[in-house]
Amino acid sequence: MPKQFWLVKSEPDVYSIDALERDGSTPWEGVRNYKARNNLRAMKLGDDVLFYHSNAKPPGVVGMARVWREAYPDPSQFDRKSGYFDGSSDPADPRWSRVDLAFVARLPRMVSLDDIKADPTLADMELLRYGRLSVQSVTRSQFERVRKMGGLK
Repeated sequence: MPKQFWLVKSEPDVYSIDALERDGSTPWEGVRNYKARNNLRAMKLGDDVLFYHSNAKPPGVVGMARVWREAYPDPSQFDRKSGYFDGSSDPADPRWSRVDLAFVARLPRMVSLDDIKADPTLADMELLRYGRLSVQSVTRSQFERVRKMGGLK
């Protein structure tokens, strides 16, 4: 299967690119939207990921990550103490998944949502059509364009 490209969103006060760089890797848990969950399940080892700070001023792509563990059941769905608990999820057929992401790089320059909107080559990004979706696919050309706009070769 050819490499795929993704964008994941996180509020910087919940989990930031700083935290990912510090931790080196993290489980991407708590996704509770079916389209986003299906995107997690489609991620493959080694896929590249744009890391987007949402609910920030301004919001935008701040770094890159890589999938280092493919989808597996998100244990937070079964943890009654978790904000991500889902009492209707069946342990025999878990509803929610997570992947593990590893830090790759911080962009030298953030690529803001306004920058993305202003670039005609990015007009078809899911980010502009599904603004609230926390895990989105991007094309190779979109990934490379955002990376270049952010100052990485």
